[in-house]
Amino acid sequence: MSDRVLRGSRLGSVSYESDRHTEFAPRSLTSYACPHGHETAVPFAAEADIPYNWECKVCGAPAVRRDAEEPEAKAVKPVRTHWDMLLERRSIAELEEVLAERLAVLHEHQGQVKAQLKAEAAKARKQSA
Repeated sequence: MSDRVLRGSRLGSVSYESDRHTEFAPRSLTSYACPHGHETAVPFAAEADIPYNWECKVCGAPAVRRDAEEPEAKAVKPVRTHWDMLLERRSIAELEEVLAERLAVLHEHQGQVKAQLKAEAAKARKQSA
């Protein structure tokens, strides 16, 4: 039964509604000019915010609006790195102190590992002799 319902129609490609009694939203045609001399016209809704830049349909270069002035550049915040955020929380003296503590812990651990390896090597020599 369900086979017959979809027979003869393509899903998603054909609309069976007519455009006769519909009213389209008001539009404005905006012209853009690219640096290579191509002109691109793009329709926008009348209440839409029209962008200053648009990609040229011919060459792909950034085209600018003909009837508008270039907008002011927004202030760009500098990128905060991990080091910058660390310096916000601690001073250099505190960081050197933490580094010394961590190095002492690592050296102690390394000494324990070396001592354990020596003990294992001595034990292996005794067993092989």
